[in-house]
Amino acid sequence: EEMEQHYKEVGNAYERIRKAEWVKETPVLTNKTIQKMFFEEVGGLYFKCENFNTIGAFKIRGATNALLQLTDVERQKGVITHSSGNHAQAIACAAQNLGVKATIIMPSNAPQVKIQATRDTYGAQVEFCHPTTQARQQKTDEIIQKTGNIMIHPYNDHRIIYGAGTAALEFYNQTKGLDIVFCPVGGGGLLSGTSLALKGKSRGKTKVYGVEPERADDAHLSFKSGILQKGSGDPGRTIADGLRTAELGELTFEIIKRNVDEIVLVTEEEIVEAMKMMFERMKIVVEASGAVSLAGAIKVARRKREEVK
Repeated sequence: EEMEQHYKEVGNAYERIRKAEWVKETPVLTNKTIQKMFFEEVGGLYFKCENFNTIGAFKIRGATNALLQLTDVERQKGVITHSSGNHAQAIACAAQNLGVKATIIMPSNAPQVKIQATRDTYGAQVEFCHPTTQARQQKTDEIIQKTGNIMIHPYNDHRIIYGAGTAALEFYNQTKGLDIVFCPVGGGGLLSGTSLALKGKSRGKTKVYGVEPERADDAHLSFKSGILQKGSGDPGRTIADGLRTAELGELTFEIIKRNVDEIVLVTEEEIVEAMKMMFERMKIVVEASGAVSLAGAIKVARRKREEVK
């Protein structure tokens, strides 16, 4: 019943954000070569290209869904969040479109291009902090005390989760049904939203796999043990800068625990191989944090081939 309600909320979020002209319906691409190389026995291989959305990522969906639900009083207070990149840009962009002031706390090691877009293109106020979860939270709290800004967490927020889920809902509708979906996992906003959308839409038939870098394996460990925990290594060392979270959110973990079928770990080499394949074969630019999906799909396909032998 609770999951049914969650699924309804993804649908509501989709209706809400479709009215925002800065959120795009993104294309679904296929690729014969990649399919032939690894997925011969599969009916179709589809790529949901959220890299073509505004700001270059799915995050614009959750940010827009959250901001559209603020009251006038809240809008006047302005919004605040902490993020290394895509969520930062998404909040800044949605806020700019809605005439809301945005403050973003970014780690000092965030990619330069993401800092520039957040501050210069979308006009948010950017404040820097040490690249630790603790420092991010501390700095955010300090500013909220002073300004009364409304916090919009990058993933531990239902509005963000439902907004992220709209990409999967759209994907399902565009393909007329999906058997297995591979989805990146960092803080778990996209994975939890995707699982709600797909399990709801397919009545539980679609399998949902999360994919995570080995170097940031917190979701994998939490999923296996059933207890929310940090990863075994230093997440700052993965090329997938969008997935360098220390742990899942409490909200995202609860949903993932109940709806996700498996979490696959991929190496740095496998991530780079997937990126290279998309550059060369599909002629599209996909950041490492998005390419993990293909890396995970290839890993599972190889594993299935070994089993057949």
